[in-house]
Amino acid sequence: MGFEVGVRRVVILGAAGRDFHNFNVFFRDNPSYRVVAFTAAQLPNISGRRYPPDLAGSLYPEGIPILSEEDLPKIIEENSIDLVVFSYSDVPHQYIMERAAVAQAHGADFMLLGPKSTMLKSKKPVVAVTAVRTGSGKSPTSRRVARILRERGIRVAVIRHPMPYGNLSEQAVQRFETLEDLDREKCTIEEREDYEPHIRMGSVVFAGVDYARILERAEAEADVILWDGGNNDFPFYVPDLWITVADPLRAGHELTYWPGSVNIRAADVVIINKVDVASSAEIEEVRSNVISVNPGATIIEAAMPISVDRPELIRGKRVLVVEDGPTVTHGEMGFGAGYLAALRFGASEIVDPRPFAVGSIRETFEKYGHLKDVLPAVGYGDRQMRELEEVINGADADTVILGTPTDLSRYLRINKPAVHVTYEIQEIGSPTLADVVDEFLERVNLP
Repeated sequence: MGFEVGVRRVVILGAAGRDFHNFNVFFRDNPSYRVVAFTAAQLPNISGRRYPPDLAGSLYPEGIPILSEEDLPKIIEENSIDLVVFSYSDVPHQYIMERAAVAQAHGADFMLLGPKSTMLKSKKPVVAVTAVRTGSGKSPTSRRVARILRERGIRVAVIRHPMPYGNLSEQAVQRFETLEDLDREKCTIEEREDYEPHIRMGSVVFAGVDYARILERAEAEADVILWDGGNNDFPFYVPDLWITVADPLRAGHELTYWPGSVNIRAADVVIINKVDVASSAEIEEVRSNVISVNPGATIIEAAMPISVDRPELIRGKRVLVVEDGPTVTHGEMGFGAGYLAALRFGASEIVDPRPFAVGSIRETFEKYGHLKDVLPAVGYGDRQMRELEEVINGADADTVILGTPTDLSRYLRINKPAVHVTYEIQEIGSPTLADVVDEFLERVNLP
């Protein structure tokens, strides 16, 4: 293997999202670096692929392999890696430094690329919605902001954080306007959970791999770009209004999880969500932490009330609760909206899903030991979706409670009655999101 003199050899640690963006905007056409490999973590079925030549650029005629992060020491040593770049989200600070220790123990430098090096500037005003952890209520907040903008007569393009789990070349730039678009693109459950609610309320959603090209296409049909972030990542675009959602059910995480700890410090507006279920002590802890690191931020308190379409199927029944996958797996929440619905509407028993787990679902329970009473709706491909269906159908329950943003009964053949839980954000007192958005529109001279 020949090495180019003066060129730094790089491996990018990722999870099929931020890693690709960091490569595209910082490394792709940079002759001072040569990216030898991406690695994959957090999600299944990512490693073993290649970042394709048509996206990688002229310096990479054969593309770039995507390897398992578990092999990082071997990758560093066998490829004489000079630099390891951490490029994924929703992890504790300790987790990052452990990867830094591995990199440096094997002779490589360690890097975190920040907003200045990775944010693209839009020709249109940008509202960014981010969070301190996945499952904080970021998506309902994005929908609320989109609704307010549309009510003001503003054309909105929603650009969603990447989830490219299929053919990367075909997914470079994606546009979703109808539910049929989701079917055509063979979207996974994870993608549908984030795209479908926006589409149902009339918004067009853009996503993919190449976020410079995505931005150009979105700008052509919008007055305002709405960045709907993933996990707790910071935006890919320079925001003119930066909103961060904090979760008092995980009070303290706003200071200790990467890069949510960036979002809480950089935000113009911080929403303390879930005040209807959190304790006053938890709410005040978050408020105090926000003020300590970002005293100039506007703070909004909000609730996230839930509703179900057929509550009579819950009362007195033995229920299986299915929750949003990322929220209860690497988001570390032991429950979500489905569990709260089971309690609120009088289920006689919440069935333990673990005895019925198969395949990758069983592996998910083994990996995330805090999960006991809920079934995570992991669906990163056809096989996992079928395994999820098998677990649901095999569970000894009267009713399935779907606490997921998308109605899974549209995609899975469920053999028992199912109810779907919905939830939207609701500001408490003032200021409100409408107040914030109106001030933003005045500042950017819209409409």
